Amino acid sequence: MTVRKNQAQLTATEKKRFIDALLELKRSGRYDTFVSTHNDFIMADTDSGDRVGHRSPSFLPWHRRFLLQFEQALQAIDPSVTLPYWDWTVDRTPRASLWAPDFLGGSGRSRDGRVMDGPFAASGGRWAVTVRVDGRDYLRRALGANGRQLPTRAEVDSVLAIETYDMAPWNSASDGFRNHLEGWRGANLHNRVHVWVGGHMAAGASPNDPVFWLHHAFIDKLWADWQARHPRSGYLPAAGTPNVVDLTDTMRPWNDVTPADMLDHTRHYTYDTAA
Repeated sequence: MTVRKNQAQLTATEKKRFIDALLELKRSGRYDTFVSTHNDFIMADTDSGDRVGHRSPSFLPWHRRFLLQFEQALQAIDPSVTLPYWDWTVDRTPRASLWAPDFLGGSGRSRDGRVMDGPFAASGGRWAVTVRVDGRDYLRRALGANGRQLPTRAEVDSVLAIETYDMAPWNSASDGFRNHLEGWRGANLHNRVHVWVGGHMAAGASPNDPVFWLHHAFIDKLWADWQARHPRSGYLPAAGTPNVVDLTDTMRPWNDVTPADMLDHTRHYTYDTAA
């Protein structure tokens, strides 16, 4: 059984194997297909039209499937690799271990955001950005440069206490757990982290930055925590809702998975209990 670990608990060997698998997936060209898929969906998802990956109830099961597919691609390269998660309520500053040169590398330089150290720096020649938001082909970050702070544990706990999964109008104006976690309402959890990292993480092509996967693994863990806390509160809406993915509707771009199929993550992986 795959066990996803807190990135702060990874050994030096586990970090290296994870990085090596990422670099090989990038070298093969498969990594960029994931970036393109995410970018296509975030650009197409709108509050008033068809929405699948974002601004909608299927935000959480869609990304659960997306991460699982990515993790399986890494495991095809190295079966020992699993997706770590970044608990940004604890590792809250640019000095946290995940930004070290032996793991993800640090923030970008002030004049253009270019990441200068770590395995994804342009100088290493192994991480050219090909799914671009502009003409620049290097990874960019601006950790905390906007002056905002990462979400706190108290803010996370307040969102986990919400009992209803989602509700009309089933978009970024909705109340309920999903939208508060996604970040369009209330404490602004998921979205705020993207903006705090900045650079590519603040755009639709956010998987260009490998921290995307660690961030979303933590979002997925928080959904799993919410499911355990509210066992009688299921996915909504159930059926007959225009423009969104109901419980048993197929989620594009896949033709074989519904939100109902993704409710039980333990069939595929578990999370460790590290804080």
